[in-house]
Amino acid sequence: MTVAVVGMGAVGTALAGALACAGHDVVACGRRPLSTIEVTDGEVATTHPVRWAAEPGDVGPTELTILATKIHDTAGAAAWLAASTSEGGDVLVAQNGVDQAERVGPLIGADRSETRPGGVVVPALVYINAERTAPGVVRTRRTDCDLVVPGHEEAAPVADLLAGAGLAVERSADFATAAWRKMLTNVSANPITALTGRRVEVLAEQQAAELAMRVLTETVAVANAEAASLDDADARDVLTWLQTLAPGSTTSMLQDREAGRPLEYDGLTGTVVRLGDRHGIDVGANRTLLSLLSAVSPAPGAVSR
Repeated sequence: MTVAVVGMGAVGTALAGALACAGHDVVACGRRPLSTIEVTDGEVATTHPVRWAAEPGDVGPTELTILATKIHDTAGAAAWLAASTSEGGDVLVAQNGVDQAERVGPLIGADRSETRPGGVVVPALVYINAERTAPGVVRTRRTDCDLVVPGHEEAAPVADLLAGAGLAVERSADFATAAWRKMLTNVSANPITALTGRRVEVLAEQQAAELAMRVLTETVAVANAEAASLDDADARDVLTWLQTLAPGSTTSMLQDREAGRPLEYDGLTGTVVRLGDRHGIDVGANRTLLSLLSAVSPAPGAVSR
């Protein structure tokens, strides 16, 4: 199968590597030329060929497109999505947040004609801990579950493809709750590591852990107001999971801050604050992190180091 990957950062490169290793034709979309990618999993490094598309017109229709950009770069990927899904291919949205399908669906046209049928938008929650060390080069620290996708029938072909590429895929019957559970990891680990400049080990320290718990319990309250089914035990479990990640595990927001890139705070912490305000829920800890993140993040469009 031909698979276009839009967003060849840490997650996009890791997924591209798994699919290329399984024999699929991977098209790396973006400005930076790539002919191979390298993925190190544990102590084993493998190199895989990819095709490079410099412009959307170079892609052509594909059976599957993986969108792995940051939330704030979604609109900028519209031309790539239009090109790769011109004949109705599916889209796997490997992004953070709780509204992946709603975010991307309009970009590929939900009202396509019979001559341009619509593909399926499959949201995915990514648990692979991936660190980009150079263009086209990533180090992964795998967990028991690599991806979570909805359990409905429409998502099954994409889930089967990913599982066939050696990825551990969980199919969730309650994807809304699963998305908010993943959001718990993002709104705690990402901001705290980015603001302290330290990897996830910082969450084992008492003061950082206490802050993380305040953020987590606020987010649980917001999630439940949004029809998820979580409780404080989920918050504790998420913090414990983060504290037991492999040493050296990083976060996407810390990597972005180290590289001088805009931070993905508005679609994560910003979402919790906005929804908290809508439901009248106290989200003071999240609001403080949002203020600090907005102060240290470069403006969108800023040039990375």
